[in-house]
Amino acid sequence: MRQKIFRSVCRCFCRPVIVVLAALAVLGTVSAVHAAGLWMYEGAMPDMGMANAGRAASALDASTAGGNPAAMTVLDRNQLETGFMGISLASTFRVENSTYGGGGGGNAGYFTPNGSFAYVHCVNERLRLGIAAGSYFGLGLDYGDHWSGRYYVQDGSLVTAAVNPSIGYRLNEYVSIGGGVSAVGAKMYNKTAINTLVPGRADGRLTYEDTDIGYGYNLGILFELSKKTRFGLTYRSEVDLNFSDKPDIRNEGPVVEELLKKRPRRTLGIDTVIPQAVMFSFWHRLTDRFSVCGNLGWQDWSAFGKPEISLSGSGSLTADLNYHDTYHVALGAQYRFTPKWTASTGISYDTSPIKHDYDRSPTLPLDRAYRYAAGLQYDITSDITIGGAYELIDCGTARVDKQGGELRGDVKGKYSKNFVSAFNLNVVWKF
Repeated sequence: MRQKIFRSVCRCFCRPVIVVLAALAVLGTVSAVHAAGLWMYEGAMPDMGMANAGRAASALDASTAGGNPAAMTVLDRNQLETGFMGISLASTFRVENSTYGGGGGGNAGYFTPNGSFAYVHCVNERLRLGIAAGSYFGLGLDYGDHWSGRYYVQDGSLVTAAVNPSIGYRLNEYVSIGGGVSAVGAKMYNKTAINTLVPGRADGRLTYEDTDIGYGYNLGILFELSKKTRFGLTYRSEVDLNFSDKPDIRNEGPVVEELLKKRPRRTLGIDTVIPQAVMFSFWHRLTDRFSVCGNLGWQDWSAFGKPEISLSGSGSLTADLNYHDTYHVALGAQYRFTPKWTASTGISYDTSPIKHDYDRSPTLPLDRAYRYAAGLQYDITSDITIGGAYELIDCGTARVDKQGGELRGDVKGKYSKNFVSAFNLNVVWKF
Protein backbone atom coordinates (compact mmCIF):
# COMPACT_ATOMS: atom_id res chain seq x y z
CA MET A 1 0.00 0.00 0.00
CA ARG A 2 2.78 2.42 0.96
CA GLN A 3 4.64 1.61 -2.24
CA LYS A 4 1.54 2.42 -4.33
CA ILE A 5 1.10 5.75 -2.54
CA PHE A 6 4.80 6.55 -3.01
CA ARG A 7 4.65 5.75 -6.73
CA SER A 8 1.53 7.89 -7.18
CA VAL A 9 3.17 10.83 -5.44
CA CYS A 10 6.31 10.40 -7.55
CA ARG A 11 4.27 10.38 -10.76
CA CYS A 12 2.34 13.48 -9.76
CA PHE A 13 5.51 15.30 -8.74
CA CYS A 14 7.85 14.16 -11.49
CA ARG A 15 5.62 14.76 -14.50
CA PRO A 16 5.58 18.56 -14.15
CA VAL A 17 9.29 18.47 -13.28
CA ILE A 18 10.00 16.52 -16.47
CA VAL A 19 7.97 18.98 -18.55
CA VAL A 20 9.93 21.91 -17.07
CA LEU A 21 13.27 20.18 -17.67
CA ALA A 22 12.26 19.39 -21.24
CA ALA A 23 11.42 23.04 -21.84
CA LEU A 24 14.74 24.12 -20.33
CA ALA A 25 16.59 21.62 -22.48
CA VAL A 26 14.94 22.84 -25.67
CA LEU A 27 15.74 26.44 -24.73
CA GLY A 28 19.25 25.33 -23.82
CA THR A 29 19.90 24.05 -27.32
CA VAL A 30 20.12 27.62 -28.57
CA SER A 31 22.85 28.37 -26.04
CA ALA A 32 26.50 28.29 -26.95
CA VAL A 33 28.52 25.13 -26.46
CA HIS A 34 32.02 26.25 -25.57
CA ALA A 35 35.15 24.17 -25.19
CA ALA A 36 38.74 23.96 -26.21
CA GLY A 37 37.65 21.36 -28.77
CA LEU A 38 34.92 21.69 -31.37
CA TRP A 39 33.32 18.24 -31.40
CA MET A 40 31.14 17.82 -28.31
CA TYR A 41 30.09 14.30 -27.35
CA GLU A 42 28.69 15.73 -24.12
CA GLY A 43 24.99 16.28 -23.48
CA ALA A 44 22.44 16.09 -20.69
CA MET A 45 22.38 12.30 -21.07
CA PRO A 46 23.21 9.36 -18.76
CA ASP A 47 25.95 8.01 -21.06
CA MET A 48 28.09 11.08 -20.32
CA GLY A 49 28.92 9.19 -17.11
CA MET A 50 30.70 6.60 -19.30
CA ALA A 51 32.61 9.20 -21.35
CA ASN A 52 29.94 8.55 -24.01
CA ALA A 53 31.25 5.03 -24.61
CA GLY A 54 28.85 2.63 -26.35
CA ARG A 55 26.81 5.48 -27.81
CA ALA A 56 25.99 3.64 -31.06
CA ALA A 57 25.11 0.32 -29.37
CA SER A 58 24.03 0.68 -25.72
CA ALA A 59 20.46 1.93 -26.38
CA LEU A 60 20.00 2.70 -22.69
CA ASP A 61 17.41 5.46 -23.18
CA ALA A 62 15.78 7.81 -25.68
CA SER A 63 19.04 9.68 -26.37
CA THR A 64 19.84 6.91 -28.85
CA ALA A 65 17.52 8.80 -31.23
CA GLY A 66 20.52 11.05 -31.86
CA GLY A 67 23.31 8.54 -31.16
CA ASN A 68 22.12 5.66 -33.36
CA PRO A 69 18.50 5.73 -34.62
CA ALA A 70 18.66 2.00 -35.45
CA ALA A 71 19.05 1.25 -31.73
CA MET A 72 15.65 2.82 -30.97
CA THR A 73 14.15 -0.60 -31.75
CA VAL A 74 15.65 -1.93 -28.48
CA LEU A 75 13.36 0.35 -26.43
CA ASP A 76 10.11 -1.41 -25.59
CA ARG A 77 8.11 1.71 -24.64
CA ASN A 78 7.82 5.37 -25.50
CA GLN A 79 10.59 7.32 -23.81
CA LEU A 80 11.49 10.90 -23.08
CA GLU A 81 15.02 11.88 -21.99
CA THR A 82 15.97 15.42 -21.10
CA GLY A 83 18.07 17.46 -18.73
CA PHE A 84 20.41 20.33 -17.99
CA MET A 85 24.15 20.54 -18.64
CA GLY A 86 26.78 23.03 -17.53
CA ILE A 87 30.20 23.44 -19.14
CA SER A 88 33.07 25.37 -17.60
CA LEU A 89 36.30 25.95 -19.52
CA ALA A 90 39.60 26.82 -17.84
CA SER A 91 42.04 27.90 -20.54
CA THR A 92 45.14 29.95 -19.65
CA PHE A 93 47.90 30.74 -22.13
CA ARG A 94 51.49 31.00 -20.85
CA VAL A 95 53.58 33.25 -23.10
CA GLU A 96 57.14 32.18 -23.97
CA ASN A 97 57.80 34.79 -26.63
CA SER A 98 55.77 37.72 -27.95
CA THR A 99 56.68 40.56 -30.31
CA TYR A 100 54.19 43.06 -28.92
CA GLY A 101 53.84 41.94 -25.28
CA GLY A 102 50.54 41.89 -23.43
CA GLY A 103 50.65 38.68 -21.38
CA GLY A 104 48.52 35.56 -21.61
CA GLY A 105 45.09 37.15 -21.23
CA GLY A 106 44.15 35.27 -18.05
CA ASN A 107 41.47 32.58 -18.19
CA ALA A 108 39.93 32.75 -21.65
CA GLY A 109 37.18 30.28 -20.76
CA TYR A 110 33.85 30.78 -19.03
CA PHE A 111 30.75 28.90 -17.86
CA THR A 112 27.98 28.02 -20.30
CA PRO A 113 24.59 26.43 -19.50
CA ASN A 114 23.08 24.05 -22.02
CA GLY A 115 20.66 21.17 -22.38
CA SER A 116 19.41 18.39 -24.62
CA PHE A 117 16.17 16.59 -25.40
CA ALA A 118 15.26 13.25 -26.98
CA TYR A 119 12.01 11.39 -27.54
CA VAL A 120 11.30 7.94 -29.00
CA HIS A 121 7.81 6.79 -30.02
CA CYS A 122 7.01 3.10 -30.52
CA VAL A 123 4.73 2.90 -33.56
CA ASN A 124 4.59 -0.92 -33.55
CA GLU A 125 6.85 -3.87 -32.76
CA ARG A 126 9.27 -3.03 -35.59
CA LEU A 127 9.01 0.73 -36.18
CA ARG A 128 10.28 3.60 -34.02
CA LEU A 129 10.16 7.35 -34.58
CA GLY A 130 12.46 9.70 -32.70
CA ILE A 131 13.72 13.23 -32.36
CA ALA A 132 16.80 14.65 -30.64
CA ALA A 133 17.78 18.26 -30.03
CA GLY A 134 21.01 19.67 -28.69
CA SER A 135 24.47 20.72 -29.86
CA TYR A 136 27.38 18.51 -30.85
CA PHE A 137 29.73 21.15 -32.20
CA GLY A 138 31.00 24.48 -30.87
CA LEU A 139 33.73 26.58 -29.31
CA GLY A 140 34.29 29.92 -27.63
CA LEU A 141 37.20 31.82 -26.06
CA ASP A 142 37.57 35.39 -24.76
CA TYR A 143 41.17 36.56 -24.14
CA GLY A 144 40.38 40.22 -23.58
CA ASP A 145 41.60 43.23 -25.57
CA HIS A 146 45.26 43.52 -24.59
CA TRP A 147 46.80 40.05 -24.53
CA SER A 148 49.88 39.07 -26.56
CA GLY A 149 47.89 37.34 -29.34
CA ARG A 150 45.37 40.16 -29.80
CA TYR A 151 46.30 40.55 -33.48
CA TYR A 152 45.20 36.94 -34.05
CA VAL A 153 42.05 36.95 -31.89
CA GLN A 154 40.55 38.72 -28.90
CA ASP A 155 37.12 37.15 -28.67
CA GLY A 156 35.69 34.41 -30.89
CA SER A 157 32.97 31.78 -30.95
CA LEU A 158 31.26 29.32 -33.24
CA VAL A 159 28.07 28.02 -31.65
CA THR A 160 25.46 25.58 -32.95
CA ALA A 161 22.06 24.14 -32.14
CA ALA A 162 20.78 21.03 -33.95
CA VAL A 163 17.45 19.23 -34.36
CA ASN A 164 17.56 15.62 -35.61
CA PRO A 165 14.30 13.72 -36.36
CA SER A 166 14.92 10.04 -37.07
CA ILE A 167 13.38 6.64 -37.81
CA GLY A 168 14.40 3.12 -36.81
CA TYR A 169 13.18 -0.19 -38.20
CA ARG A 170 13.81 -3.78 -37.08
CA LEU A 171 14.50 -6.03 -40.08
CA ASN A 172 14.64 -9.22 -38.03
CA GLU A 173 15.63 -10.54 -34.62
CA TYR A 174 19.27 -9.58 -35.13
CA VAL A 175 19.43 -6.49 -37.35
CA SER A 176 17.90 -3.02 -37.18
CA ILE A 177 18.51 -0.01 -39.42
CA GLY A 178 17.81 3.67 -38.98
CA GLY A 179 18.46 7.16 -40.22
CA GLY A 180 17.62 10.80 -39.75
CA VAL A 181 18.07 14.30 -41.05
CA SER A 182 19.49 17.23 -39.13
CA ALA A 183 19.14 20.99 -39.28
CA VAL A 184 22.02 22.85 -37.65
CA GLY A 185 21.78 26.54 -36.85
CA ALA A 186 25.16 28.23 -36.34
CA LYS A 187 26.53 31.62 -35.38
CA MET A 188 30.11 32.78 -35.94
CA TYR A 189 31.58 35.77 -34.14
CA ASN A 190 35.15 37.05 -34.18
CA LYS A 191 36.82 40.18 -32.81
CA THR A 192 40.49 40.89 -33.52
CA ALA A 193 42.76 43.87 -32.88
CA ILE A 194 44.54 45.59 -35.80
CA ASN A 195 48.10 46.82 -35.41
CA THR A 196 48.09 50.38 -36.76
CA LEU A 197 51.92 50.38 -37.08
CA VAL A 198 51.87 53.97 -35.79
CA PRO A 199 53.83 54.47 -32.53
CA GLY A 200 51.57 55.62 -29.70
CA ARG A 201 48.36 55.02 -31.63
CA ALA A 202 45.72 52.71 -30.16
CA ASP A 203 44.88 49.43 -31.90
CA GLY A 204 42.23 49.27 -34.53
CA ARG A 205 39.52 46.62 -34.56
CA LEU A 206 38.13 43.98 -36.92
CA THR A 207 34.82 42.27 -36.14
CA TYR A 208 32.99 39.61 -38.10
CA GLU A 209 29.56 38.13 -37.31
CA ASP A 210 27.03 36.03 -39.21
CA THR A 211 24.55 33.16 -38.85
CA ASP A 212 23.65 30.27 -41.13
CA ILE A 213 21.66 27.03 -41.21
CA GLY A 214 23.17 23.84 -42.60
CA TYR A 215 21.63 20.43 -43.25
CA GLY A 216 22.91 16.89 -42.98
CA TYR A 217 21.87 13.34 -42.27
CA ASN A 218 22.86 10.36 -40.13
CA LEU A 219 22.58 6.62 -40.74
CA GLY A 220 22.89 3.69 -38.36
CA ILE A 221 22.77 -0.08 -38.11
CA LEU A 222 22.51 -2.28 -35.02
CA PHE A 223 23.46 -5.94 -34.70
CA GLU A 224 22.04 -7.83 -31.71
CA LEU A 225 23.95 -11.07 -31.30
CA SER A 226 21.89 -11.77 -28.16
CA LYS A 227 20.05 -9.92 -25.42
CA LYS A 228 23.45 -9.41 -23.82
CA THR A 229 25.57 -8.27 -26.77
CA ARG A 230 25.07 -5.48 -29.30
CA PHE A 231 27.21 -3.81 -31.97
CA GLY A 232 26.36 -0.51 -33.64
CA LEU A 233 27.77 1.47 -36.56
CA THR A 234 26.81 5.05 -37.39
CA TYR A 235 27.66 7.61 -40.02
CA ARG A 236 27.00 11.34 -39.66
CA SER A 237 27.34 13.43 -42.82
CA GLU A 238 29.19 16.70 -43.06
CA VAL A 239 27.23 19.92 -42.65
CA ASP A 240 28.22 22.91 -44.78
CA LEU A 241 27.96 26.31 -43.12
CA ASN A 242 28.40 29.36 -45.35
CA PHE A 243 28.96 32.57 -43.42
CA SER A 244 28.92 35.90 -45.23
CA ASP A 245 29.52 39.30 -43.66
CA LYS A 246 31.24 42.56 -44.49
CA PRO A 247 34.00 42.84 -41.87
CA ASP A 248 33.68 45.90 -39.66
CA ILE A 249 37.17 47.49 -39.72
CA ARG A 250 37.72 50.60 -37.61
CA ASN A 251 40.60 52.88 -36.61
CA GLU A 252 43.10 50.90 -38.66
CA GLY A 253 45.48 53.83 -39.25
CA PRO A 254 46.98 55.18 -42.52
CA VAL A 255 49.55 52.42 -43.04
CA VAL A 256 47.03 49.59 -42.78
CA GLU A 257 44.45 51.59 -44.72
CA GLU A 258 46.87 51.69 -47.62
CA LEU A 259 47.38 47.92 -47.31
CA LEU A 260 43.64 47.33 -47.37
CA LYS A 261 43.29 49.18 -50.66
CA LYS A 262 44.68 46.02 -52.24
CA ARG A 263 41.58 44.27 -50.95
CA PRO A 264 38.32 46.23 -51.33
CA ARG A 265 36.10 46.05 -48.26
CA ARG A 266 33.60 43.70 -49.75
CA THR A 267 31.64 40.87 -48.18
CA LEU A 268 33.84 38.11 -46.78
CA GLY A 269 32.55 34.58 -47.28
CA ILE A 270 33.79 31.84 -44.97
CA ASP A 271 32.88 28.23 -45.74
CA THR A 272 33.12 26.00 -42.67
CA VAL A 273 32.36 22.29 -42.64
CA ILE A 274 31.21 20.34 -39.60
CA PRO A 275 33.10 17.17 -40.50
CA GLN A 276 31.60 13.82 -41.38
CA ALA A 277 32.11 11.16 -38.73
CA VAL A 278 31.95 7.39 -38.34
CA MET A 279 31.54 5.57 -35.02
CA PHE A 280 31.57 1.87 -34.16
CA SER A 281 30.35 0.85 -30.69
CA PHE A 282 29.80 -2.30 -28.67
CA TRP A 283 27.79 -3.07 -25.54
CA HIS A 284 27.96 -6.29 -23.55
CA ARG A 285 26.23 -7.33 -20.33
CA LEU A 286 28.66 -9.48 -18.38
CA THR A 287 26.23 -10.17 -15.51
CA ASP A 288 22.78 -9.01 -14.49
CA ARG A 289 24.43 -6.08 -12.72
CA PHE A 290 27.56 -5.29 -14.72
CA SER A 291 27.96 -4.18 -18.36
CA VAL A 292 30.84 -2.81 -20.47
CA CYS A 293 30.89 -0.78 -23.68
CA GLY A 294 33.22 1.06 -26.02
CA ASN A 295 33.71 3.18 -29.16
CA LEU A 296 36.04 3.49 -32.12
CA GLY A 297 35.57 6.60 -34.24
CA TRP A 298 36.89 8.76 -37.08
CA GLN A 299 36.22 12.42 -37.96
CA ASP A 300 37.11 14.15 -41.23
CA TRP A 301 38.75 17.31 -39.82
CA SER A 302 40.83 17.84 -42.96
CA ALA A 303 37.66 19.29 -44.55
CA PHE A 304 37.02 21.83 -41.76
CA GLY A 305 37.79 25.11 -43.59
CA LYS A 306 39.33 28.51 -42.80
CA PRO A 307 38.30 29.64 -39.32
CA GLU A 308 41.04 32.18 -38.43
CA ILE A 309 39.95 35.76 -39.17
CA SER A 310 42.69 38.36 -38.75
CA LEU A 311 44.62 40.82 -40.90
CA SER A 312 47.95 39.49 -42.25
CA GLY A 313 50.70 41.39 -44.04
CA SER A 314 49.36 40.30 -47.43
CA GLY A 315 45.98 41.87 -46.70
CA SER A 316 44.30 38.46 -46.38
CA LEU A 317 41.63 38.13 -43.68
CA THR A 318 41.48 34.32 -43.40
CA ALA A 319 43.89 31.43 -42.91
CA ASP A 320 43.63 27.70 -43.53
CA LEU A 321 44.95 25.96 -40.40
CA ASN A 322 45.78 22.65 -42.13
CA TYR A 323 43.73 20.31 -39.96
CA HIS A 324 44.09 16.53 -40.14
CA ASP A 325 41.58 13.74 -39.54
CA THR A 326 41.15 12.58 -35.94
CA TYR A 327 40.46 9.23 -34.27
CA HIS A 328 38.45 8.42 -31.16
CA VAL A 329 38.46 5.51 -28.70
CA ALA A 330 36.39 5.09 -25.53
CA LEU A 331 35.72 2.46 -22.84
CA GLY A 332 32.98 2.54 -20.23
CA ALA A 333 31.18 0.41 -17.65
CA GLN A 334 27.97 0.38 -15.60
CA TYR A 335 27.30 -1.40 -12.32
CA ARG A 336 23.91 -1.72 -10.57
CA PHE A 337 25.03 -1.91 -6.95
CA THR A 338 21.48 -1.90 -5.52
CA PRO A 339 18.09 -2.60 -7.13
CA LYS A 340 17.60 1.16 -7.68
CA TRP A 341 21.11 2.64 -7.97
CA THR A 342 23.46 2.35 -10.96
CA ALA A 343 26.99 3.73 -11.16
CA SER A 344 28.91 4.39 -14.35
CA THR A 345 32.44 5.36 -15.33
CA GLY A 346 34.45 5.77 -18.51
CA ILE A 347 37.48 7.16 -20.28
CA SER A 348 38.06 8.26 -23.88
CA TYR A 349 40.80 9.65 -26.10
CA ASP A 350 40.72 11.80 -29.25
CA THR A 351 43.80 12.49 -31.35
CA SER A 352 44.78 16.07 -32.23
CA PRO A 353 43.72 17.55 -35.58
CA ILE A 354 46.92 19.65 -35.63
CA LYS A 355 50.38 18.18 -36.25
CA HIS A 356 52.56 21.29 -36.10
CA ASP A 357 52.70 24.08 -33.52
CA TYR A 358 52.91 26.72 -36.25
CA ASP A 359 49.52 25.61 -37.62
CA ARG A 360 47.77 25.90 -34.24
CA SER A 361 45.96 29.19 -33.73
CA PRO A 362 44.86 30.69 -30.39
CA THR A 363 41.51 31.08 -32.12
CA LEU A 364 41.16 27.28 -31.93
CA PRO A 365 43.72 25.82 -29.48
CA LEU A 366 42.89 22.23 -30.39
CA ASP A 367 45.00 19.34 -29.14
CA ARG A 368 44.52 15.71 -28.16
CA ALA A 369 41.77 15.22 -25.57
CA TYR A 370 41.33 12.76 -22.69
CA ARG A 371 37.92 12.42 -21.05
CA TYR A 372 37.40 11.01 -17.54
CA ALA A 373 33.79 10.49 -16.45
CA ALA A 374 31.55 9.15 -13.69
CA GLY A 375 27.80 9.11 -13.11
CA LEU A 376 24.89 7.88 -10.98
CA GLN A 377 21.33 6.92 -11.91
CA TYR A 378 18.42 6.33 -9.49
CA ASP A 379 15.16 4.57 -10.39
CA ILE A 380 12.41 6.48 -8.62
CA THR A 381 9.88 4.07 -10.09
CA SER A 382 9.94 1.54 -12.91
CA ASP A 383 8.94 4.45 -15.21
CA ILE A 384 11.12 7.32 -14.02
CA THR A 385 14.88 7.52 -13.58
CA ILE A 386 16.88 10.54 -12.51
CA GLY A 387 20.64 10.93 -12.56
CA GLY A 388 23.71 13.02 -12.97
CA ALA A 389 27.17 12.80 -14.49
CA TYR A 390 30.49 14.61 -14.36
CA GLU A 391 33.24 14.65 -16.94
CA LEU A 392 36.72 16.20 -16.92
CA ILE A 393 38.25 16.84 -20.34
CA ASP A 394 42.03 17.32 -20.49
CA CYS A 395 42.63 19.24 -23.72
CA GLY A 396 46.43 19.14 -23.67
CA THR A 397 49.05 21.89 -23.71
CA ALA A 398 48.16 23.01 -27.26
CA ARG A 399 51.52 24.63 -28.04
CA VAL A 400 51.34 27.71 -30.32
CA ASP A 401 54.22 29.02 -32.42
CA LYS A 402 52.80 31.69 -34.74
CA GLN A 403 54.97 33.91 -36.92
CA GLY A 404 52.84 36.77 -38.14
CA GLY A 405 55.35 39.24 -39.53
CA GLU A 406 55.38 42.93 -38.65
CA LEU A 407 51.60 43.33 -38.63
CA ARG A 408 50.61 40.54 -36.26
CA GLY A 409 53.94 39.72 -34.63
CA ASP A 410 55.19 36.40 -33.28
CA VAL A 411 53.43 34.57 -30.47
CA LYS A 412 54.87 31.46 -28.87
CA GLY A 413 53.71 29.57 -25.80
CA LYS A 414 51.46 26.86 -24.46
CA TYR A 415 48.37 26.45 -22.31
CA SER A 416 49.19 25.87 -18.65
CA LYS A 417 45.47 25.22 -18.11
CA ASN A 418 43.29 23.69 -20.80
CA PHE A 419 40.52 21.78 -19.05
CA VAL A 420 36.79 21.46 -19.46
CA SER A 421 34.51 20.49 -16.59
CA ALA A 422 31.07 19.28 -17.64
CA PHE A 423 28.19 18.12 -15.46
CA ASN A 424 24.58 17.23 -16.14
CA LEU A 425 21.29 16.41 -14.42
CA ASN A 426 19.02 14.15 -16.45
CA VAL A 427 15.61 12.50 -16.36
CA VAL A 428 14.37 9.44 -18.28
CA TRP A 429 10.60 8.89 -18.42
CA LYS A 430 9.07 5.72 -19.87
CA PHE A 431 5.37 5.54 -20.69
